[in-house]
Amino acid sequence: MNSQERLDKYLSIVPTTVQKRAQRENFNVFFHYGLNTFTSKEWGDGRVDPKEFDPSEQDTDQWVKTAKDVGAYGVILTCKHHDGFCLWPTATTDYSVASSPYKDGKGDVVEEVSKSCQKYGMKFGIYLSPWDRNHPAYGQGDSYNDVYCAQLTELLTGYGEIFCVWLDGACGSYMDGKPKQIYDWDRYFSLIRKLAPKACISNCGPDIRWVGNEGGFARESEWNVVPKFACDIQTIESNSQQADDESFSKKGADIISSDLGSRSFLKNFDDFMWYPAEVDVSVRPGWFYHKSQDVAVRSANNLKRIYYDSVGGNTMLLLNIPPDTRGLIHERDVKTLNELGEHIRSSNEQLIAVKEISAPPAQDGNNIENVLKYEYDNDTFDTISYYTPDKESDSYVVKLTLDAEHKINRIKLVENVAFSQRVENFDIYVYVKGKRKKVSSGTTVGYGRVAFFKSVVTDCVEVVFTSVRRKPYLEFIGVYEDNGYMPKKPFMHAFKQWLHRVNYRTFIKKENKKNATK
Repeated sequence: MNSQERLDKYLSIVPTTVQKRAQRENFNVFFHYGLNTFTSKEWGDGRVDPKEFDPSEQDTDQWVKTAKDVGAYGVILTCKHHDGFCLWPTATTDYSVASSPYKDGKGDVVEEVSKSCQKYGMKFGIYLSPWDRNHPAYGQGDSYNDVYCAQLTELLTGYGEIFCVWLDGACGSYMDGKPKQIYDWDRYFSLIRKLAPKACISNCGPDIRWVGNEGGFARESEWNVVPKFACDIQTIESNSQQADDESFSKKGADIISSDLGSRSFLKNFDDFMWYPAEVDVSVRPGWFYHKSQDVAVRSANNLKRIYYDSVGGNTMLLLNIPPDTRGLIHERDVKTLNELGEHIRSSNEQLIAVKEISAPPAQDGNNIENVLKYEYDNDTFDTISYYTPDKESDSYVVKLTLDAEHKINRIKLVENVAFSQRVENFDIYVYVKGKRKKVSSGTTVGYGRVAFFKSVVTDCVEVVFTSVRRKPYLEFIGVYEDNGYMPKKPFMHAFKQWLHRVNYRTFIKKENKKNATK
């Protein structure tokens, strides 16, 4: 293929309806909860007595309300982690809540979370670990795949509509002296599509890919159109967590390329797919609750950085909030999450009215005024109105005259991805006392880019798209009042990630030492 044919091929790649919904509803919450919560472990070995699962004040309404208040669209529950303990009374094993003292063995945590989601208008998703350190069929090939599919069937048919199935590729058979279990991914995917056709399949799946680290860091340039090799399940599985320590996060951050979608990168491949990324990160150093980490909850400022890097950088965010041994989200977590939620709400309300907007002539009546609305169909998630110029050009200038002078610090850009992802570079200028001043430069846009800059008082803004694949299809441009946030320099990001790893390594060493003495 020549360069023009390649470009046409890139632009032919567009999202499915499932992917559109996932990227529109781009902020969700993870609940890691189970026996590990009560044993203060990250990975259980499948030998802990189910009687250890005994929350004293479990309130899933509090969990889901916390998620709603922080601004999330849905929640995902670890229905079964690697230890094999099931949070619902499954017919596939006795290693479940049915063998615990919780509600005298008649409890069903999955049902409780599902009903709380219905109560608060939140979407409900499931995490079901393929690795199972308790079930005797694990490592026995199809015998275990039958068990796993039976568990999937129970969860996908008994708890209402499921918006996401989050699959983990961890496989540590060797830790228990068992043969390597071969996961039948195609069978899993087929079953999910049949029973939950609206669910996105994330992480080890064809709809959403893992960003490549658990530190809350997204790429500066995140592309949705990537080589098909990115969905290689074996690659994902081999790079998934393989040990109960911090080495996983460190390895993950190093093995994933910083560039997955530029033209120079894509020219090395012939087949492509729409495969957006998700940042999964915990509000604490660990994924499950540990009392020793009550003093290590992320600050609201740190969570803002993660939020804007991901949701504001064409990446989805899955924020883990682990319930404690009472069965509640800890007060410290709630406090910092409430601060984040209030910041997000107030920031979204600071959109400034535009008096006049101009751009190159539009194609087929798709006028530039359309980008001042943010409208899409709630069923198909397709854009209702957008703008595209009638001719291709080296650059495209959109000028917005505000209703008055305002102190601003950010601009939100959104593409209509029904026409693929096109913007490669853009610059933002403001006019101060009649003089034009560049305040920001950026790369990809996709489903959403929030460009921050040092606050400035102005009544006129220009967005210049300096590099575009063919021509842009713009869905929304919003100028916002200063919300007091300014991204930290990259050095601070790296330092905080290093500090996170040090804290987590120290925690693991303490836990290993404590467990060795038991």
